[in-house]
Amino acid sequence: MNVYDFDDTIYNGDSSVDFYKFCLRRHPSVLCCAPAQAGAYIRFRAGRYTRTEMKQIIYGYLRYVDNIDSEIRLFWNIHKKNLKEWYMKDKRREDDLIISASPEFLLAPVFKEIGVEMMGSKLDKYTGIYSGENCYGEEKPKRFYEKYPAGVIDEFYSDSYSDLPLAKLARKAFMVKGNRITEWNI
Repeated sequence: MNVYDFDDTIYNGDSSVDFYKFCLRRHPSVLCCAPAQAGAYIRFRAGRYTRTEMKQIIYGYLRYVDNIDSEIRLFWNIHKKNLKEWYMKDKRREDDLIISASPEFLLAPVFKEIGVEMMGSKLDKYTGIYSGENCYGEEKPKRFYEKYPAGVIDEFYSDSYSDLPLAKLARKAFMVKGNRITEWNI
């Protein structure tokens, strides 16, 4: 099985940031969350919040998004073009797994459409409240082995050194920068 990170790996950009901007344009009331979001980010950088605590406050903006399922569909109608061609045309296989820190509710529709498995951060799409930890760093291998106890990763692709814990599990790992793919020497 080949495993991929999503944002900045097979998606050009950060889907969570793009969705936030999309929602902000369509639902200006989302802006009322900005002070709390900024405060959460500052507390995270100061070591007073975990990544999950910070992200939960950031995703609080979802309370101000009407008809979230319709918004997600519209978002992907516009942003599906950001899926990188090297993956979609050359690398994608039915047994691929995408592991992302982005929310599962956001990614699930596009991956159902393209026919690959995915896992991401589990949070409520109406409130932004997490059930579990943000799927980042050490959490990714943990989530992988929960779903695939005897799983073997043939190839792993990521744009970030934060994915080193998952890269170490792969037979071969690759670093992705834009559309350039190089072997990740671990």
